[in-house]
Amino acid sequence: MHRPSFGFTTCSATMNSGCILGTVLVVLVLVAPHPPPAEATSVCGSSGGGGGAEMNSAYRANLDLVVNTFPANASSSPSLYGTAVVGDGPNQTVYAIALCRGDLVPSSCLVCLSSGLADARQACPSSVDVTIDYSDSCHMRFSDVDFLASTNNSELRPFFSMFPSVASSVADRFNGLVTRLLNATADYAAAASSSERRFFATGEMEVDRDYSDGQFSNIFATAQCTPDLTPGQCHACLAGVMAEVPSQVFPRNSTGASFVGDRCGLRFATYSFYNVDAMVHLQMRPQGQGKRTTRFLVLIIVLAILGGLLALTLIGFSIWRKKRSPRKGSLFVNVEDMESFESIFIDLSTLRKATSNFDEKNKLGEGGFGVVYKGALLDGQEIAVKRLSESTKQGLSQMKNELALLVKLQHKNLVRIIGICLEEGEHLLVYEYMPNKSLDNIIFDPDKSRQLDWGMRFRIINGIARGLQYLHEHSQMTVVHRDLKASNILLDADMKPKISDFGLAKIFDDHQSRNATSRIIGTLGYMSPEYAMRGQYSTKLDVFSFGVLVLEIVTGRRNNYAVNSDHSPDLFSHVWKHWVEGTIAQIADPSLGRHYPTAEVLKCVNIGLLCVQQSPADRPSMSVVVVMLGSDTVTVEAPYKPAYVYRSRSYSEMTVELVKETEELCSEPHSSITELGPR
Repeated sequence: MHRPSFGFTTCSATMNSGCILGTVLVVLVLVAPHPPPAEATSVCGSSGGGGGAEMNSAYRANLDLVVNTFPANASSSPSLYGTAVVGDGPNQTVYAIALCRGDLVPSSCLVCLSSGLADARQACPSSVDVTIDYSDSCHMRFSDVDFLASTNNSELRPFFSMFPSVASSVADRFNGLVTRLLNATADYAAAASSSERRFFATGEMEVDRDYSDGQFSNIFATAQCTPDLTPGQCHACLAGVMAEVPSQVFPRNSTGASFVGDRCGLRFATYSFYNVDAMVHLQMRPQGQGKRTTRFLVLIIVLAILGGLLALTLIGFSIWRKKRSPRKGSLFVNVEDMESFESIFIDLSTLRKATSNFDEKNKLGEGGFGVVYKGALLDGQEIAVKRLSESTKQGLSQMKNELALLVKLQHKNLVRIIGICLEEGEHLLVYEYMPNKSLDNIIFDPDKSRQLDWGMRFRIINGIARGLQYLHEHSQMTVVHRDLKASNILLDADMKPKISDFGLAKIFDDHQSRNATSRIIGTLGYMSPEYAMRGQYSTKLDVFSFGVLVLEIVTGRRNNYAVNSDHSPDLFSHVWKHWVEGTIAQIADPSLGRHYPTAEVLKCVNIGLLCVQQSPADRPSMSVVVVMLGSDTVTVEAPYKPAYVYRSRSYSEMTVELVKETEELCSEPHSSITELGPR
């Protein structure tokens, strides 16, 4: 079965063969109320297979320079845009253009351009003119012909995908609303001449259900031009795209479409696909149904007054409770929060005694948001006390999040919270003490890893899987951890694993299957492709991270560029190579000394590879993983090539470059990415 790669690529050997190059790419996606899966297609010229005339050595050398430097340069610019001219002479010069969607953060833009370019080089290895539209997040083209002087998109070539469409009974209404929204969003984008707005605009049309007969709800749109155009040129370019909408979209009653070109593009859909607030707001209410009777107006006024009185009462009660309990501090925002934690408050004096007044000799470790100390209560119980730094607001937010979750989550494979202290400006969380610290302290140390025989490792894998299964399916709510990694797996005295650090976790509503964020937070090496590049997260993000953990536990190797300084293959490529060659026994951690059941190791590697598949839909749920781990009779599906394998650059190399190029950006509020490294 062929596994499609991310990205939409068109290519040809010359300007007149196969694909229409320098043209706007039109990807019309008819969508359901939820975003379609992140899949894409590579389309090459009539020669097929990405073939075509061989590029000469001078052009190839110049193209290699573009590949190595251009994505980083474009993504680091304030407008997430760039052009490049490399080389001198006919058939030698490479002309390139790149633009990321205006709501992306630089780190996501860099990954998008790098991955898209890698896929294009693989799909069209000999083509001298390639256009890439990568998952509607970024656009890039390189060519041996100078197309940069043009301020408009070229001839249109549409690509259609057959998906459900809006009902014909309301199609005219829907198409009219789409036209209004796209025109308004395009006008706003063309007027956005400041560098901050980058000729990019988002729009939302609020639609009354009576007007749509319940067939559709709100409509969302984006419009964007390259920032080097003038407002007039941007408006003219977008007008050219708008002219194609009635003939390309409306006859098919499409509920979504994307027009992407070298200079400008539009998109609309019936779900929110961008990561910022709408800049253009429109409303549609049914005519003749907006009148309200006097009785109804009176009812609204009365309810508003009653609601206001109720709110004032609750505020007064909250203030009264706060005065009664000053130790609960600024961490809680309402009465329900305070009552939830009433039973686990611990006096500051008790914790000072337990930790010898937070003596440095009791210091267990230090993170970005504070220090962790070892202590012992009067009854002899050993504890770990996390002391939040006074200078971090983000740490306070994560502390609130962790508290809210851990009080409600109870499972033997989740770390247990014992108490909390909020006195004299202190913010302290008290956990059960884990004498064997975190998994990364053992598994990646050649000497300590000998403590973990295969039986212990298999039990650790099982324990982590059951903890995740509880978070995803068996707790009171669906919880996505978002930062599952070896350093967040703690080991008790019996080497039983406990998942810790829920500061970045997210709760899903019952109707949600996935969500998106413009604030990419987590640890490089454990991020799934859809999260690293587009901010999309779901329970399958945790499944991906679990797969990385399984492969690390089996091999004793960190999925990290730091240990690959000699340019050895990254973990995914290393495991996949031996899987294909049937030599899995050679990748087991040498500290195991061949003392392990080969079939069980093989099964764990199989499960790990299934969990790190490129598409979230191809990864198993944690319930399925638990069943596969616990049964010798269940057939485990063979995996396909995992994410990040056999591209022009490895995952490790890409993460190295991403860290270097976004080192300053990652310290800003919108993005928080942790580098993996020895502890």
